Parts: sequence; structure tokens; C-alpha cells
Amino acid sequence: MKIRRIDHVGVIVNNLSAAKAFFLDFGLEVQGEGEVEGEWVDQVVGLNNVKAAIVMLGMPDGQTRIELAKFYTPSDEKGIQQSFAHTLGIRHITFDVEDIEAIVAKLKKKGTEIFSEIQTYENMYKLCYIRGPEGIILELAEQSNELRIFFFCGLDIATLKRLQITMIFDIIDLKTTNSTQ
Repeated sequence: MKIRRIDHVGVIVNNLSAAKAFFLDFGLEVQGEGEVEGEWVDQVVGLNNVKAAIVMLGMPDGQTRIELAKFYTPSDEKGIQQSFAHTLGIRHITFDVEDIEAIVAKLKKKGTEIFSEIQTYENMYKLCYIRGPEGIILELAEQSNELRIFFFCGLDIATLKRLQITMIFDIIDLKTTNSTQ
């Protein structure tokens, strides 16, 4: 028994067409659309009298999918609850991107809220948070070329950090050995 992968992330929205347009502009592709209702879906989601419209969006490579859903019934009495990066619960979806600067510029032109300027984390990632329609938070992450090489070789972040620490100690040992000679 094993978990193979995350199949998709579900995002519930009120304005399905606006959310769909946002993700299409972002670069995802429609993989399917339709409506669901009936006893089977009631039992799956634990609600009664469910009627919902669904749009399944995916990355061009087919690896990651997002399911946008608009529930006609039952309705959510609370409506959209604006959340922040530190709000408890599932808060954001992260996309590994290429050319984060161009993507952020494109989204700014379309009026997307950008949380912060692009930040560089330990020369490994460029990161930025954005807010899409209905408060959907996305994190954009662009890996450095060096980090991509390490991942290609099968190394994870923890191993990379251990290697960096080991290399630092080797450099310190070299310097102390050379200074005592």
C-alpha cells in the first residue's frame, strides 16, 4: 500500500467563470467541465442535495490538476471569507514556474493582487505570493538552475543542506590546516 501522488486540489468558488479565466490566463488548460448531482455525490462530500458545476484544469504537462467547483446547492451561508497567508488551514497552492518576473508582470497588468515583491530564498528559489479571484492565494516559486541540477540528480532539500554544511566544515578545516602550516 502506498500513496502515488496528489491527484488534484479542489477550490470552491462563487464565480466559476472568473476563477476559470484567471487560471487559464495563468497557463493552465481545461481538462473537463460538467455538473454533478445525486446521491453518489451527496455521499462523497457529506452534504445533502448537492448540485455543483465543476471545471478541471491542469498543467500542460498533465502532472498537476486543480478542480474548481461552484455549489448551487447547498449554498454556503458564510460566503467568501478573506484569508491571509497565516490563517489556519489550507492557505495556498504553490506553482513551480519559469521566469517569475514575466509571470508577475503579466498578472499585475491584469490587476492581480501581488502580496510582495519577488524575494530570493537562500539563492535557491525566487518566491512571490499573489491573490486570485475570491481570495485564492498562489505562491510562485522559481528554482535556481543549481537547485534543478540537484533535484535532477535525486537530491532533496535536506540532503542539499547537509551537503552545504559539510562543505562549509571542509572549508573551515582547510583554512585552519593551511593557517597552522
